[in-house]
Amino acid sequence: MGKDPIGGQAVIEGVMMRDKGKVCVAVRKPGEDISLKFEEVNSLSSRIPMLKAPVLRGIVAFFESLVLGIKTLTYSANEALDEDEEELTNFQLFLTIAFALTMGIGLFFFLPTFLMGFASNSIGVPFYINLGEGVVRVSIFLIYVLAISRIEDIQRVFQYHGAEHKVIHCHEANKELTPENAKDFSPLHPRCGTSFLLIVMMVSIILFSFFGWPNLLARFGIRLLILPIVAGLSYEVIRFAGRKNNFITRLISYPGLFLQKLTTREPDKQQLEVAIRALETIEEKKQT
Repeated sequence: MGKDPIGGQAVIEGVMMRDKGKVCVAVRKPGEDISLKFEEVNSLSSRIPMLKAPVLRGIVAFFESLVLGIKTLTYSANEALDEDEEELTNFQLFLTIAFALTMGIGLFFFLPTFLMGFASNSIGVPFYINLGEGVVRVSIFLIYVLAISRIEDIQRVFQYHGAEHKVIHCHEANKELTPENAKDFSPLHPRCGTSFLLIVMMVSIILFSFFGWPNLLARFGIRLLILPIVAGLSYEVIRFAGRKNNFITRLISYPGLFLQKLTTREPDKQQLEVAIRALETIEEKKQT
């Protein structure tokens, strides 16, 4: 019998693992100890059956993953601090999160449509304008990833990203969870959030094309309003690609796997140990 699909996320000096309603974050503290935080999370879709429908479940998963991701990043940031450093206040966290979300939406959705406005008259056909906007969006994303990958702290996060994938592969292969076993697996995984982001950009090209090319304010509003639907459809695509193994799913997964070569790095033994502790904790809690 196959294992339940495990989700995860690289955080600051650590890894979060998630299996259905169980979540564990493991963080390597400055003193070399590993800090663990386990919690059970009840999805809104488990309480409201209609939200389990295709696309709707993806919209719910998108927002819940966003909230969970922010919480785990906050925890890891504070746990990774030296003893003489002050923890982030709630207000500082609010400002940081608000700024990050605003920059993300502005950079990857508003900026591409703004830039394509200068070329829209010469192109003329709305579908081709939207296609061009998609190309600009993907290009900005790639430039962004390449730029941040040069930052030392981000490189460590990318190493933990690789550790997360290797340990999940090891688990799915029914191998004993040890650093020696995990290191031989690929740091790339088809259910990765990086692949999800790329699929979001591809799906957005198709959906945005149905709304033509109205004025700038209308374009901003349309893109913001249908972003949840884009996320829901993208979730179904990544779910399908992660459950099947055929030519179509490999074709869907290939661009995302290629992109993961930019967002993962080869982890060291200690980083693999952190990822293993997170997954082992979940497995232990499932037995109790």
